[in-house]
Amino acid sequence: MEVINDLLEYNNLKIIQNPSMFSFSLDSVLLANFVKLNPTITKILDIGCGNAPIPMILSTKTNADIIGIEIQEEVADMAKRSVIYNHLEQQISIYCQDIKEYAHNTESDTYDVITCNPPFFKITKNSHLNKKLYKTIARHEVTLNLDDIFKIAKKLLKNNGTISIVHRPERLVEIMELMKKNNIEPKRMQLVYPRISEEANILLIEGTKNGKPGLTIEPPIYSHEVDGSYTEQIKKYFKG
Repeated sequence: MEVINDLLEYNNLKIIQNPSMFSFSLDSVLLANFVKLNPTITKILDIGCGNAPIPMILSTKTNADIIGIEIQEEVADMAKRSVIYNHLEQQISIYCQDIKEYAHNTESDTYDVITCNPPFFKITKNSHLNKKLYKTIARHEVTLNLDDIFKIAKKLLKNNGTISIVHRPERLVEIMELMKKNNIEPKRMQLVYPRISEEANILLIEGTKNGKPGLTIEPPIYSHEVDGSYTEQIKKYFKG
């Protein structure tokens, strides 16, 4: 059953969700707050936009045009209706399409910024795939993998444009290798820890197309207090 929730505390924005099917996560909030934006940015692409939390959060931070691509029809429909509900049609456009097809049909050097909260898990013989296809596509590299993402970024980013993704720390080396393979220089990264005494479980990383070497490590983020509540650092992200 669909519900209309507050998009945290972002300018009274609302987001249409189906808790049994698809709801946005902390990963999306972290990525939307990790992305560096400046006044010269005119066009942003969000790959696999889901029900559009990242485009809508970014709309509170920039006047740039934002394009969201989502392959799953029902999820893309929620995204489109959320955009309309919040009267953001002039800034955000949602397309239900395979991103690889979209990239093939789009001119090179089109975007200043690309964001992506991709599927985290590779498909292996030991993979436990969800019986519900929409959850499998969201979690596993069924329709899109890391190599695909960076090939797309190589084509669609303008020179010195950036791509920022959220992923898992165990795939950091692979991510950096694939960035470099596609002429994207890793420039900035940040690790997120569930609690101060635990290992990092979320990676935020940004790369620049044809960028100069030099990687900045941002201060760590701790998402939860010992009692399980969100830290003040995370609560600030919720307030936009």
